[in-house]
Amino acid sequence: MTPMPKHARQRIGAALTLAVFALGACTRSETSAGSAAADSAEPAGGAITRWTDSTELFMEHPALIVGAPDKFAVHLTDLTDFAPLRTGRITLTFRPRGGGDPVTVIQETPRAPGIYGPAPTFTRPGTYDLTILVDSPQARDGIVVPGLVVYATAADAPRDEGGAESGVSFLKEQQWKTPGFATAFATDGEVAATFEASGVLEAQAGRLAQVSAPVAGLIDVSGVADSPLPGQRVVRGQVLAVLAPSLGEGGGAAVAEARARLREAEDEHDRAQRLYAVEAVPQRRVHEAEIRLTAAREALAGYGADAGGRVSVRSPIAGVVAERRVAPGSRVEAGASLFTIVDASVVWLRVNVPAAQAPSVSRTSNVEFQMEGSPRRYVSRRVVSVGSIVDSLSRTIPVLFEVANLDGSLKIGANASVAVRTGARQRGIVLPASAVLDEDGRAIAYVQPEGETFEKRELTIVGREGGRVLVSAGIAAGERVVTGAAYQVRLASLSTSVPAQGHEH
Repeated sequence: MTPMPKHARQRIGAALTLAVFALGACTRSETSAGSAAADSAEPAGGAITRWTDSTELFMEHPALIVGAPDKFAVHLTDLTDFAPLRTGRITLTFRPRGGGDPVTVIQETPRAPGIYGPAPTFTRPGTYDLTILVDSPQARDGIVVPGLVVYATAADAPRDEGGAESGVSFLKEQQWKTPGFATAFATDGEVAATFEASGVLEAQAGRLAQVSAPVAGLIDVSGVADSPLPGQRVVRGQVLAVLAPSLGEGGGAAVAEARARLREAEDEHDRAQRLYAVEAVPQRRVHEAEIRLTAAREALAGYGADAGGRVSVRSPIAGVVAERRVAPGSRVEAGASLFTIVDASVVWLRVNVPAAQAPSVSRTSNVEFQMEGSPRRYVSRRVVSVGSIVDSLSRTIPVLFEVANLDGSLKIGANASVAVRTGARQRGIVLPASAVLDEDGRAIAYVQPEGETFEKRELTIVGREGGRVLVSAGIAAGERVVTGAAYQVRLASLSTSVPAQGHEH
């Protein structure tokens, strides 16, 4: 049985003092040494925590003494949603190990949400095994607490030494009122073997386009209003901007010449048709004029220019505008970058694999990764390529992984923390990934040894798969770990005081 925490001793200290005072009249005949011991410290109570598949019991009680008012504080939590039991009856049955009639106490409803206050009275000392039957719409359960010792007198009970508490205090009322608070057992299990690496997101080949000015010229004012903005989606062939070419430089003269040749070809085609209509030339003459006209149109279209000489800048791919560098009336040189178009529905993750780990990476490997500042985890689809040269400075090789990005949450150029799966399997202690917090680059978790006490543990993570992590140090199988709202427990660890409101009993 765990000694009662300091904050629990404070909550029931007043009632216990009255009990000891009342019993004092019955124990004046004891030796002076026994009286001095009884006066020096209060009898020690206890705190007990039990978990079943559906219910958590956290029970505090004073020292159990024959004839004394032994009021218990029974906290019951529904583990399906970690809410307090708000209704329902509990039955406490204390069975003496040496035989005899049990002591039974029934409480029909909680005194406050999740908190019952039964007060059994014992008529003889001894060791009792307690069974608590829970009958509530939220849970029906049986919880066994063995080995409760009832003492004949207060002087017989062990003293409360009042030693310093260890761990983080996070009361039941705090847990119940914290959205998302949850715990789970660490278990023995198996996950994929992994190692940690760094990575950066890149555009997939063929899915990023730098759109440049084909000729020198001025940005047409009328076309800027329809020009797409950063973040807007465009289709292949969509007009992004319109240029008025500058004659005599940067391809502008070539556009003018192409327009002149087009006009000549159009005039020649019209003349050939008129002459053919009066049978002045053969049909072959019309056919030749049509060929020259088609060639002239294609030559002008090659510059993106229309018949009026304006050059349309078009998107070569479908995607999203990442950058736009156009202003109405501004002059641009031939080759100047105007737009960056990205199709990020599929991206590449370039992972820098340490040379020592390179032999464990193959075409069947995949990765889980996490972006800076985001708790969300992503999984790759396949290996694109594995580098064959080790970088002389970083001692890493580049490995490209393909990643689906249909929702666009992955941004080109972002850094990632990567767990590379080798394909092997490892056994060890497994806990939910949601239990792990990052604290200055160290993986930590909060373990719940008792109902209202938590301990910070530093973990050594050796594997990760889906929503589970494998640890080789820091936690043992069967320990209870905080899996939801762990950050709130961390905040509580920064305070050394018990919340002012205390328990509601």
